[in-house]
Amino acid sequence: MKTTWYCPLDLSTVVEEEEDGVIYTVVVKQQHGGPTSPFSSVSRSQCVKAGTEEKLVLHLLHSFSMGDSSFVTIFLSTYRSFTSTERVLDILTDRLENPPGESEKSQTRQSFNKAVCTVFRTWLMEYPEDFRTLREPSRLLRLAPLLPQDSSSAADLRSKVLAIAEELSERALLPDAHKGASLSDEGFSSPPPDASKFEAATILGFPAALIAEQLTKIEMELFVRLVPYHCLGSLWSQRDKKGREGVCWSVRATVRQFNKLANAVMASCLWNRALRSQQRARLLEKWISVAEECRARKNFSSLFAIVSALQSNPIHRLRRTWQDTDREAMRRYEELSQIFSEKDNYFQSRELLKEEGTSKFANIDNKLNNKHVNKSNAQGTVPYLGIFLKDLTMLDTAVKDRLDNGYINFDKRRREFEVLAQIRLLQSSCKNCVFSSDEAFRQWYHSVPTLREEESYRLSSDIEAPSEPSPRSNPPTVIITQCPSLSSSRISLAGDADSHADVHSPVNNLLSKLTKHMRSPSVSCLDVDTSPPPADSTPAVLTPSTPTKSHRRSASCGNNPLNNNVQGSTADMRIIRIRMDLHDGNLYRSILVTSNDKTPTVISSALEKHSQDPKQASRYELIQLLPEGKELVIPATGNVFYAMTSSSVDFLVKKKGGGAALGLHAVSTETSATFPRVKAKPKRLVRALF
Repeated sequence: MKTTWYCPLDLSTVVEEEEDGVIYTVVVKQQHGGPTSPFSSVSRSQCVKAGTEEKLVLHLLHSFSMGDSSFVTIFLSTYRSFTSTERVLDILTDRLENPPGESEKSQTRQSFNKAVCTVFRTWLMEYPEDFRTLREPSRLLRLAPLLPQDSSSAADLRSKVLAIAEELSERALLPDAHKGASLSDEGFSSPPPDASKFEAATILGFPAALIAEQLTKIEMELFVRLVPYHCLGSLWSQRDKKGREGVCWSVRATVRQFNKLANAVMASCLWNRALRSQQRARLLEKWISVAEECRARKNFSSLFAIVSALQSNPIHRLRRTWQDTDREAMRRYEELSQIFSEKDNYFQSRELLKEEGTSKFANIDNKLNNKHVNKSNAQGTVPYLGIFLKDLTMLDTAVKDRLDNGYINFDKRRREFEVLAQIRLLQSSCKNCVFSSDEAFRQWYHSVPTLREEESYRLSSDIEAPSEPSPRSNPPTVIITQCPSLSSSRISLAGDADSHADVHSPVNNLLSKLTKHMRSPSVSCLDVDTSPPPADSTPAVLTPSTPTKSHRRSASCGNNPLNNNVQGSTADMRIIRIRMDLHDGNLYRSILVTSNDKTPTVISSALEKHSQDPKQASRYELIQLLPEGKELVIPATGNVFYAMTSSSVDFLVKKKGGGAALGLHAVSTETSATFPRVKAKPKRLVRALF
């Protein structure tokens, strides 16, 4: 099979060629000779677009000789999305048992041996946990004798494989109770704090710079340990599936720290109900100063956690406290909040990461910088991980895993790798950073009790009784707006390295088409909208005939002159969140809905995402969860895209005749993964995309 595209501007020809279970994208460039030379030169480069599982694995050994030097790095970063470590080892070991024969050229055998050593050495160095988490050593014991022995480095490689096999053998002899200390639990468990010993006002005694330094130390240690492939949409979306509790442990650790800090901010401001509003305002000012110090240290994760907590409903509603807060502190707070504005898909936050990601210091006013940080120490950058998780989840949702012929879509893995490479680049900036530990602050930080939603709102109401309905924000929404020029889309988030900062790279072009048209929610959730429903409110189930707010057709670019070339392919779509009325009813899955999708199609997709039988779609109904506890029942044969309202992207799939849906009453908002979404008004932490 051969497909050809011609690019006359640069005299290039792009060809797709299929050979032995692999589709290659081949670029042939022709350069004409000068006036004195009638001859022209031709260069040819190729990379894998798709292939069968076996052929993609075997291409690891041939990619260097074919000029596809990035294949090994991309494969090892993303292969867990379409195969397993055991399967890759089996395929490679089978090939090593049948190496190039003695009759073939010695150069071919030498190249083969070199490729084998390079692949396994890279794999062991970058992802040793893949080998150490094998259930038993038989595969490594089979592999080791087959590895080349023609150099000292090859011998060293064999020794490392045998050493890991020995570790696995020793672990297999241990009782089951002692086998568990896995990487997923290492260093992240701590006893619950004693609420009776918590002193909220103690935080005022610590300098803001010291607090920010300690938070940056905690965040940076977690970020350096982050395993980038744990952020892949196909893995992160399965984190709450039964039997997958240990999946993505490094992302979970970051999530827990984010929530812990947000909780510490809220608890310190709400715990002591006897404080006067002026005293409580000093606590707000302290955390604003800490946020500013985090900004100076390029600790965007802690910065976002603090800002999000201050924007949560229990704190936002404390009108008298905010009135007594210093005006200059309020001005700085608003500036810090703008960093995480969702405008243009977190454009400002991405731009800051691109500008400062690998720079030594934050790009802020020099006087402030000299005041906040020690210039003798270079600084790493700790990003808000939710931006990467959102990009990777959108990629996973929007791009097919396989081509129509069943081949694995490796182009998708290249796009995912571009995002993972940005994470690794930022990680490299953190590896040499050194911080001292302040035991007094760490003891206070770990003594903060965890506040549930009901407790937070009760404390807030005790401080200032609600004289009027508390401000409530709309649920997270995905709204397709007018279509700006795609060429102006800027989704890149790399540092100074050109190899990672190309705003026209495939992943950024793809995300431009999706995210430039969407004001999409952030990652996961930290529901602290603790305002209880009014006492006299009663749930209402709406049908399409029930009058509701005016429904825009998702502003699908119909009147926009810039849309003439879009043809509606990316305009008439939305990413919605669907949960099921199951034991894990709080677990949402993201689904891409187009203007052609009818209710049975969406229900089938939802059932499949929740590991249910999609053939049973006729037994279920689809309900949109609206603000104020209302519901909209989507007609059984309706077009979901046009039937849904623009006020919410949250849906529920439940069995027909199953009674009132969960969304009618006080919906539990606990989930295992928590990242907030910031909105300028009316400032609350909300359940978001995943």
